[in-house]
Amino acid sequence: MDKLRLRFSKTGRAVYISHLDMMRTMQRAFLRAGYALKYSEGFNPHAQISILLPLSVGCASVCELMDFTLTEVSGLAELPGRLSAALPEGIRAMEVYAPETKAKQLKWLEIEGRFEYDGRDSVAMAEALNGFFARESMVIRKKTKRGEAESDIAPAVRSFSAMEGEEAVLVRAVISAQEPTLNPELLPSALRQLVPELAPDFAEFTRLETYGENMSVFR
Repeated sequence: MDKLRLRFSKTGRAVYISHLDMMRTMQRAFLRAGYALKYSEGFNPHAQISILLPLSVGCASVCELMDFTLTEVSGLAELPGRLSAALPEGIRAMEVYAPETKAKQLKWLEIEGRFEYDGRDSVAMAEALNGFFARESMVIRKKTKRGEAESDIAPAVRSFSAMEGEEAVLVRAVISAQEPTLNPELLPSALRQLVPELAPDFAEFTRLETYGENMSVFR
């Protein structure tokens, strides 16, 4: 059976499920829903299932993508509903289809965020944030596999906008998904390192959509 792709959402309390637990949760859900995943061969077989861009704990998403292969296909149109019924609260399967593009062609992520500031004016903060993220260079220190290193994250931020919201500043950005991968948490991290007076007291993010190199919707 050829590879299939599932689009699903992960919101609410489900944002605290780790990537590894998410993989286990999905495998159990397929089993309960009555769909047999195909397994690799060899001494340590594993299910042929992979989430294209693992989501950080605490981050929500309405555009998660997962590739998988079934041993046989029957009732494919019913799969999203049956799978959603087998998944925990906060995870919902939305659609299943044959992949139109390869995973490596996923380039951009559209995200929204909520920056909360205690005792600071939201209008002034939004204006200052727009000015900061319009910089041509934002060199920060971030963790790598070998420790810490300096990195300019400006090229990985395609667009950024902030506006006053209810008791918070609402932000919308398009950031690099791969090569390099920009974790949304690096946006408030950049503020803490470079302009601490603009750093929010609390920040949360939601993935909204995935795009290819030329900003066409990735499916």
